[in-house]
Amino acid sequence: MTVYEELQRRGLIAQVTDEEVVKELIDNGKATFYIGFDPTADSLHVGHFMALCLMKRLQMAGNRPIALIGGGTGMVGDPSGRTDMRQMMTPETIQHNCDCFKKQMSRFIDFSEGKALMVNNADWLMELNYVELLREVGACFSVNNMLRAECYKQRMEKGLSFLEFNYMIMQAYDFYALFQKYGCNLQFGGNDQWSNMLAGTELIRKKLGKDASAMTITLLLNSEGKKMGKTQSGAVWLDPNKTSPYDFFQYWRNVDDADVINCMKLLTFIPIEEIEAMENWEGSQLNTAKEMLAFELTKMVHGEEEAKKALDAAKALFVGGGSSENMPSTAIAEEDLTDGKIGVLDLLVKTGLAPSKGEARRLVQQGGISVDDEKVTDIAAAVEKGQFEKGHVILKKGKKVFHKVLLG
Repeated sequence: MTVYEELQRRGLIAQVTDEEVVKELIDNGKATFYIGFDPTADSLHVGHFMALCLMKRLQMAGNRPIALIGGGTGMVGDPSGRTDMRQMMTPETIQHNCDCFKKQMSRFIDFSEGKALMVNNADWLMELNYVELLREVGACFSVNNMLRAECYKQRMEKGLSFLEFNYMIMQAYDFYALFQKYGCNLQFGGNDQWSNMLAGTELIRKKLGKDASAMTITLLLNSEGKKMGKTQSGAVWLDPNKTSPYDFFQYWRNVDDADVINCMKLLTFIPIEEIEAMENWEGSQLNTAKEMLAFELTKMVHGEEEAKKALDAAKALFVGGGSSENMPSTAIAEEDLTDGKIGVLDLLVKTGLAPSKGEARRLVQQGGISVDDEKVTDIAAAVEKGQFEKGHVILKKGKKVFHKVLLG
């Protein structure tokens, strides 16, 4: 099985131009490819996970990844998938986010000499002369074609700013610049990026001739990967300070039964034959598959030691074995108590189980909160100081989220 065939078998490839040429590049380790990451936060989240795994997979096959950080395009913001304009970020915030990305990406990609690159498109976009860009690049674009692109269609009714209208040109210029500077001959992205990616391929061919070796592949990043990056309470981050290794493990342990095999195909390095053999699993077998998925992904992001701790904590809660010492915990101080107690709503917010007291109130009213296995039904309920005498109090949200509270 070739590298390209495995990508297809795992369900990674949605659309591709010049397929035979792309196969030859990837299968023979001749691809220098890029994937872009907009620095809209100071951590990557699991919506980026598929892209990182793909870069790792292709690098293992001898291809060279380029991680393109959108320090320049981040000054504008991608309108794709948006119903409103993105919040503008300062150059300092963008640079800080870029620095955080590189540290996290290094767990997946070998950036040693010649094996991979990380570049920031601010290096060329911020230096462009506007009139020169209009003459050299703007002349290659048809406004009629641009307005037919899906990334603009959904914004036309509510209003598309001229600032955002330029995003396609900027992304196309990225591929053009990477092709000239680093010999980048392949680009990857999500379904929502297809129009922007085709624009980059066309720009290279118009500027450098039809035989220019620049291709595109689109992955299922939008319909699958980006969906996986969100939960009811927000993003699941790769930064352990934002999402603990245990919570990261639990996120994958709790995926829907219908999604677990697909997630294993898209995101893990478990041999595809082993995964396909699990496709008819059901019941308790699916729980075993979820545990495998959670362990493999936690190990990849946080290391094997943290993955083992998360697995042990999960078994302590759901199987009845192991130790609960690795359960996520929060220490509160005596000063957090009022008259020797703390309200359950305040405790939910302090532990991060609820983002606000309003959300905490909703969880209690819907019967989703327990304290030491006792369901809380009163929004005015409180935890007394004496309840900490055994060492801790266990909060439970829903059926699967546990949190230990200590009184320091």
